[in-house]
Amino acid sequence: MSYRLRNIFLYALLILECRSEDTVDQPDKDATEVEGRSVTLQCKYKTDSVQEELFWYIQRANDFPKYILRRNKYGGANDAQFQKRFHSEVSSNSVPLTIQDVQVSDSAVYYCALRPTVRKL
Repeated sequence: MSYRLRNIFLYALLILECRSEDTVDQPDKDATEVEGRSVTLQCKYKTDSVQEELFWYIQRANDFPKYILRRNKYGGANDAQFQKRFHSEVSSNSVPLTIQDVQVSDSAVYYCALRPTVRKL
């Protein structure tokens, strides 16, 4: 394959990948709750995909982001570590994360995403 043909092929793949109008927004930048209560973190999304997959991640201080759970309109899977207290359900444009029985150790940055962004180790 010539150098020129290879560049055209890679360019075409990039166009196909960037064509979508996918967006994710976490409108509440901060959330505070008393230990023992529950808190819900909002995540609104827009996608052209007919099989949307939504992911939640947690990043504690001085650590890498870690996968919490994946949701789609059929359900999804939790990481075993988070199964008991972390819940989420997909609606037509949102995937809120509810943390029950909040603990001090839950203090972290939480991310939602339309694509897997962190590999599960």
